[in-house]
Amino acid sequence: MERVTQKMSGLQFNLGPAKEPLGFIKALEWIFAIFAFATCGGYSGRTKIKLFCTKDENLTAEAVFGYPFRLNKALLNLSEPKTCNSTWKEPHFLVGDFSSSAQFFVTFAVFVFLYCIAALVVYLCFLHLYRGAGKLPMIDFIVTVVVSFLWLVSTSAWAKGLTDIKTSTGPSLLGFLKPCNNVTCVFDEVSSMGSLNVSVVVGFLNLILWAGNAWFVYKETHLHNPPAAEPPNPGSPPIPTGM
Repeated sequence: MERVTQKMSGLQFNLGPAKEPLGFIKALEWIFAIFAFATCGGYSGRTKIKLFCTKDENLTAEAVFGYPFRLNKALLNLSEPKTCNSTWKEPHFLVGDFSSSAQFFVTFAVFVFLYCIAALVVYLCFLHLYRGAGKLPMIDFIVTVVVSFLWLVSTSAWAKGLTDIKTSTGPSLLGFLKPCNNVTCVFDEVSSMGSLNVSVVVGFLNLILWAGNAWFVYKETHLHNPPAAEPPNPGSPPIPTGM
């Protein structure tokens, strides 16, 4: 009897769930979680402005920025060790700290990535335990609903942060620099933020995936499939129906 119990509770690898929506969508969620934190967390760019100090002295100020986008710590460096007509005597930085929304988005995507791995292991190796126990599908369903909501929150916050980053590193940057009140400043260029735009799109795609997958996880719970009533014990005496 113990051997049968151990066999039923042990690892039973089966690729069948990968062909079902339950496992297939989870694999997609795992892939899209990688895209989410990679496209945002791996970004690095720079912005440049030109300063027309005198007729013979034209300088370029450049700042390098990237994840986690603490722009207020990104120093604007001059192309030459000059002060631009005595207007650039002290260090100047970009404006804004957008690390909270960026780190929230990336950290959450990493946790989702890890959860997807754990869920796929359960689906492919312990599906008999998953469907045999009433609690696991319910826990999975609750986590799926919570993750769907957090994808909405984190992606919305990051989309707003990205908009502010573009403002702080684009032509509006000139309005934040005091030296540009005394000398002519012209915005030069800023690195493409295509990968950051992709991260926002992937974040909302993750929202759609998780919200849609909630239905397939719900079908595994006892709320959709209530446990069948136990058959009557054949050894019990019949219940009298009356005289």
